[in-house]
Amino acid sequence: MTVKRVVIIGGGAAGMSAASRVKKLRPEWDVKVFEATEWVSHAPCGVPYVVEGISPQEKLMHYPPEVFIKKRGIDLHLRAEVIEVESGNVRVREDETERTYEWDYLLFANGASPQVPALEGIDLPGVFTADLPPDAVAIRGYLEKNDVRNVVVIGTGYIALEMAEAFVAQGKNVTLIGRSERVLRKTFDPEVTGIVESKLRDHLNLRLEELTMHLEGRGRVEKVVTDAGEHPADLVIIATGIKPNTELARQLGVRMGETGAIWTNERMETSVENVYAAGDVAETRHIITGRRVWVPLAPPGNKMGYVAGSNIAGRVVHFRGVLGTSVTKFLDLEIGKTGLTEAEAIKEGYDVRTAFIKAKTRPHYYPGAREIHLKGVVDNETNRLLGVQAVGAEVLPRIDTAAAMISANFTTEDVFFTDLAYAPPFAPVWDPLIVLARVLKF
Repeated sequence: MTVKRVVIIGGGAAGMSAASRVKKLRPEWDVKVFEATEWVSHAPCGVPYVVEGISPQEKLMHYPPEVFIKKRGIDLHLRAEVIEVESGNVRVREDETERTYEWDYLLFANGASPQVPALEGIDLPGVFTADLPPDAVAIRGYLEKNDVRNVVVIGTGYIALEMAEAFVAQGKNVTLIGRSERVLRKTFDPEVTGIVESKLRDHLNLRLEELTMHLEGRGRVEKVVTDAGEHPADLVIIATGIKPNTELARQLGVRMGETGAIWTNERMETSVENVYAAGDVAETRHIITGRRVWVPLAPPGNKMGYVAGSNIAGRVVHFRGVLGTSVTKFLDLEIGKTGLTEAEAIKEGYDVRTAFIKAKTRPHYYPGAREIHLKGVVDNETNRLLGVQAVGAEVLPRIDTAAAMISANFTTEDVFFTDLAYAPPFAPVWDPLIVLARVLKF
């Protein structure tokens, strides 16, 4: 029996899913994982909630390292940075020394990194990104050691909103600065973002279409200067996007996709034989359009790792692609989407019709009813549901249901006649998703 050597770069969700899958199918194989930090199987999505103080930092690891080492037999190397990749071997810096390890199969699962703008003052103490668990630890430490009253968050995406919430919830004076004209501009249509922006303005200083010029401070950050003025800042969060960590893959001559992430096929194979990529470093395809997309989210990242590990071990599994299904919140306002927005559908050449509705999450006679808005996007030619966006309360069940419907090529008629559950404590007899389908017509 031939024992294969598998090297995995990155111990996050995709890397550890792949490593665990290989060892499950090929327990005799040598599986090594190299993780540059001391965190493994970590959950970056939890960073805002550690900063807010509602979750302990140690819970950001789904499993402690001992589970992977002792129970699953994975040769896990923490604080081990891969510095060079060649055909058949990698060079790793660990314990202040460099070692070379050979591989028969290689998986790039080294994620993505924040895009930090080249601004004067960006290196001042008190300026942070919010990408990995060490960031949460550093931010919590800074809050405990310094008098932080004014917080500036630069960015208008998911992480920016979640970090803004973390500080608003702690009673800080928060300013959210974005150069775009809307928050969440790339993922939601204006009807939805308008409701989000109204909620934000109730709780923080929202500054849109404002360009950050530089940061100032003596010894630590004290203010953020934009093209429209100055904002006091005892702490600054940079949340201006992320980029895939492709440098090591480029060393090996791996093909990059049109999105800038690593090109992969449905088996998570790259253009180089026996080399795979999974998670935030890899691009995939959109389920609706078939186009190449880069969607750095946790659920597809975990599944990509599972698929890569399966195929490395000889079990053929295909990754089917993504819809970009996602959900977040700001205080008690929930926001979610799946599939294409109206803008995205039109850009892809679809002739669409849309509907935007307001509904309640309970019957009028049952206490606890809250408001939810839904937007649906439909292909006029086929009546196929292309996308759903939601904002308000109890968003997730509607978005998840819509994701399943879109994956199954539901038309608006299919949606309307879906037999969804009803009881007054849980939903109205006409569920908002069914109402949306009725308004969209078929």
